[in-house]
Amino acid sequence: MTVERVAKQDRDDAWHSGRDPGHLGDGRLQPCSPCLVPLFLALYLCSAPLMAQELIVNGSLPDVALTRNEALLYFTGRLQLWPNGMPVKVFVLPDSNLLHREFVKSVLGLYPYQLRRVWDRQVYSGTGQAPILVGSEQEMIERVASTAGGIGYAHSEPDDGRVRPLEVH
Repeated sequence: MTVERVAKQDRDDAWHSGRDPGHLGDGRLQPCSPCLVPLFLALYLCSAPLMAQELIVNGSLPDVALTRNEALLYFTGRLQLWPNGMPVKVFVLPDSNLLHREFVKSVLGLYPYQLRRVWDRQVYSGTGQAPILVGSEQEMIERVASTAGGIGYAHSEPDDGRVRPLEVH
């Protein structure tokens, strides 16, 4: 018998005998053991808070909440002025950055490649500009803090008093 057939026979025997099919009988676990499911679930739940995002703006902007659509319009360059008339300056991380991907998916409701297509279309048609690319989350916070009308995102609310979070609903 081949190794695969022996392993399948062991699993079938374990199933019919009432043994846990995840165990090989000598205390070792099979790689696809049902015992691993709670472990993966726990790892996922522990990493979830790391993926939280905050939409941040320069502290000089008025305190308003945005809808998801308004946030999308700001990040796609279709809304270019804040309600007080100040020009919007959008800062983003590279498309390959995990925070960028999660922010675009969860807050804006797009995939990063879709957002990139919007920017590219505007740049190549001459109707708009791409956002300002920053290299790190810390640089994003610094640039938003030092730029009137600046908007960006961070994992959590920064300690910098010159920026503040905006609620997206």
